[in-house]
Amino acid sequence: MNPTIYDIAREARVSIATVSRVFNNHTCVTRKTREKVLDVANQLGYHPRALAQSLARKKTRIITVIVPVISNYFFMEVLAGMQDKIAEYDYDLQIFNVKLADNILNQADYIMKRGWGEGYVVISVHLADSEWQTLKKYNVPVVLIDEYYPGFDTISVDSIEGAYTATRYLLQTGYRNIGMICAKADSKPVMDRVLGYRRALEDFGIKVIAEQIVTGDDMERDGFTENNGYQAMTKLLACEPCVDACFCASDIQALGAIKAMRDANKNIPIIGFDDLEFSEYVGLSTMRQPMYDMGSLAIEKMVRRIENRESEVKHTVFSPDLVVRTLAPDYDLLAVRKEESGTFNSR
Repeated sequence: MNPTIYDIAREARVSIATVSRVFNNHTCVTRKTREKVLDVANQLGYHPRALAQSLARKKTRIITVIVPVISNYFFMEVLAGMQDKIAEYDYDLQIFNVKLADNILNQADYIMKRGWGEGYVVISVHLADSEWQTLKKYNVPVVLIDEYYPGFDTISVDSIEGAYTATRYLLQTGYRNIGMICAKADSKPVMDRVLGYRRALEDFGIKVIAEQIVTGDDMERDGFTENNGYQAMTKLLACEPCVDACFCASDIQALGAIKAMRDANKNIPIIGFDDLEFSEYVGLSTMRQPMYDMGSLAIEKMVRRIENRESEVKHTVFSPDLVVRTLAPDYDLLAVRKEESGTFNSR
């Protein structure tokens, strides 16, 4: 991420206001301080562009990203798209990591009330409409990714369609007793994926068995973890009647599910959701989300909203693509890939 005036202030041990005065050529800054600030800016590779001038107009030219977890592939791909796109505009990007275990509404409220950004991109934070309405009081541009609220611009993937497509593919391939591994029950992506899974079974005239929609006990990161997938598959393999295939709410859970099958010396077809980098290496069939494109579009929407507050609110919904590799991922490749790269994290 490009350095900001906050980085310069910290390294030069001066206030942000002093940095602003330097770049605006105020006469009240001593020569020694001016040279120090400019030297630090040069070392950090900082290019002020219009940022310093905008501070004088009480505009930060900063877009703030609020994200629950940044140490996972989904968020990193989204952020990569944002970083590349923001280079085309006269804005900087800063990231705030909120804790899922704490009150997310309070955390988001704390960030926004301090005016640390001209606009806020919120990734995979799921709140009730009444809670989003609470944040609307700040009257600042907000773009939501992986969530929907009618009052803000939003970007999402059609999880219902994705789950339906994956489950229908398994049905068309000949499987009839298909289980599902989900995550936190009130997570919007999970609710939608369960709905799509159920619709596909019903359209094929197959009874939905509630006991075959399972999740693990590990609810870290809303259950989107390898461990949750491992626990869920262990439960699924013990179900009666036995499942003959599985749709999984995320690739990272599918990875844990594959390990559970290996440990149980069983192997049933599985389709994940995301198309994370490792999926190709282990031959995992999955529903591909355009993560990079979602991040890039978020910046476009945000800049448009900042520059035209009265523009129409728009909701963009991407259709996920089915990527068929194999319905029985390679255990050996899984072991090698994990040994090379360590534990994978997802959303």
